[in-house]
Amino acid sequence: METAVYSRPGVTSPVQQGERYHVKIEDIGRQGDGIARISGLIIFVPGAKIGEEMDVSIVKVVRSAAFAEKVTE
Repeated sequence: METAVYSRPGVTSPVQQGERYHVKIEDIGRQGDGIARISGLIIFVPGAKIGEEMDVSIVKVVRSAAFAEKVTE
């Protein structure tokens, strides 16, 4: 399994809390959240389904993943 560069000390995440991104849901996680990736970082999106494309807002960033919510306008 490939180790993502951003998980090394001193290297920042490719996403920031509060920023918006356009993503495509590629998979479903164990808790039922949709999974997208941005520069290799896993993004969990509650309520998303495989194949959906959407704008998301990052609500939390941790060392190896981020959590986002769908942006509705």
